Amino acid sequence: MPFAELLELVGSTGRFQVVHVVLLCIPVLMMASHNLLQNFVASVPRHYCSAHTNLSQAQLSPEEALLITVPRDQAGKPQRCQRYIYPQWHLLAKNGTYGSGEQEDAQDGLDVELQGCTDGWSYSMTERTSTIISEWDLVCDLRSLKQMGQTVYMGGVLVGALIFGVLSDRYGRRILLLISNLLMAVSGTCVALSNSFSLFCLFRFVCGMALSGLGLNTFSLIVEWIPTRVRTAVGTITGYCYTFGQLMLAVLAYFIRDWRWLTLAVSLPFYVFFLISWWFHESSRWLVLNNKPEEAIKTLKSVAKFNGRGKEGEKIDEKMLHEFMKKEMSGSQGSYSVLDLFRTPTMRSMTASLSAVWLSTSFAYYGLAMDLQKFGVDIYLIQVIFGAVDIPAKVVITVSMSFLGRRPSQCGALILAGIAILSNLLVPQDKQTVRTCLAVMGKGCLAASFNCCFLYSGELFPTIIRQNGMGWVSMMARVGAMVAPMVLLAGDYLPWLPGLIYGVAPIISGVAGIFLPETLGSPLPDTIQDVEDRGSGRRSKMAPKEAISLQDTQANLLKQPA
Repeated sequence: MPFAELLELVGSTGRFQVVHVVLLCIPVLMMASHNLLQNFVASVPRHYCSAHTNLSQAQLSPEEALLITVPRDQAGKPQRCQRYIYPQWHLLAKNGTYGSGEQEDAQDGLDVELQGCTDGWSYSMTERTSTIISEWDLVCDLRSLKQMGQTVYMGGVLVGALIFGVLSDRYGRRILLLISNLLMAVSGTCVALSNSFSLFCLFRFVCGMALSGLGLNTFSLIVEWIPTRVRTAVGTITGYCYTFGQLMLAVLAYFIRDWRWLTLAVSLPFYVFFLISWWFHESSRWLVLNNKPEEAIKTLKSVAKFNGRGKEGEKIDEKMLHEFMKKEMSGSQGSYSVLDLFRTPTMRSMTASLSAVWLSTSFAYYGLAMDLQKFGVDIYLIQVIFGAVDIPAKVVITVSMSFLGRRPSQCGALILAGIAILSNLLVPQDKQTVRTCLAVMGKGCLAASFNCCFLYSGELFPTIIRQNGMGWVSMMARVGAMVAPMVLLAGDYLPWLPGLIYGVAPIISGVAGIFLPETLGSPLPDTIQDVEDRGSGRRSKMAPKEAISLQDTQANLLKQPA
């Protein structure tokens, strides 16, 4: 590839590339923290109605006040959203802790009507010192607002992908990365300082937008400055940074129990990342394709000097640049849109199947990853387990894709994930170990499915609309992530319904994936006609590509969901 040869001239894997990739990968750790931050800042503490105000003068212990104020549910635990209209003093007499004529009169059980928590709630803050739930009383009638907060954040991720994707192609990767880092730092700080839930949601929406800008431009700057032969390895490293970011979040949340300070802890580093971003070099490939050859030459010479190849860098001039980049410049001509994904039968069928795969994978993934409290296990421990399972999952799916093929790996991961989630519906609530193991297995399969999605989709879409195709399926994934939290609300009416939906969705998409063509060992399609020929069973007329072309697509391998 011509640009690859130009990159070799200035030092393709030199000191610049090493420092460049390391500095770009570090913020990925904190991106994972923002994605899953809601698990801790919006954890729901045990709560019940506050005691009647006229009990403040009575010399009662908290346990006694709770006994005469809040009725018990069928499990014998204090109800969360109701209390007695009048204190039930006779309950103390039954316990032998209190007795008087006045209380004996109440033993007839006449005053047992219930009311809502008109005097607010009392919270048992054993795991966290504060959360947005306890601060703004997002319980009982307002409990749906917890899931709304995560949906708003994922909505910001979706909008950010649409906005920053277009802007980065027009104005460059580096400037948008700078803006994204600053936007994340400022909006994250504002989240921590929010004095109302409305402001919290507003700034979390902006955080979601900033995260999309960070993800898109970080990955673009990485792959556009390194040679094809190491892109798979670098993509793997980037993906594992996200995995370790999940583990780091559990550690931070364990030591920082206040939601405001935790939000600041995962946001303030982006001020440092913003300053570091000024050092990054704009993609020379992007500069050339956008008619900025002088800036491209200056950047290439700077990289060559950093890599100790100053003499080779001085040889680069505008004539040489155009000679090396001639093919890329000619290949960038023409106009294609998302509509081209649906114009022909095979493209339409393929896009529909991939859309189902991406949507259900993200939908079920965030449905599991954002509801850790339901397993009844320490939330810090379960966060570590959920993050750690991604490590072996990525290894297994990589081996499977290499030997069994992309299609069986993709379908198998989704169907196994669905079976694991549905199996949990049959396990009693008191079998917490079994339930947790099944949930971890399901989450690992979904993480493996995500990694397969990136590689498989890149190999299925033709070169001329590959970016449009990847953008479309990524958008479907974000739609799934937005819907996932809202499905949890159905559990208030039918406790088994969310699990059923989360389990059935990946199984259906796994079956839909059977209709996708296998791409293991196949040349990448260049045009829509190549895809149609492959779908009709005709041999493609295109020449087989070199192995290096296949590796180009594998740059996305093992990249985590945003």
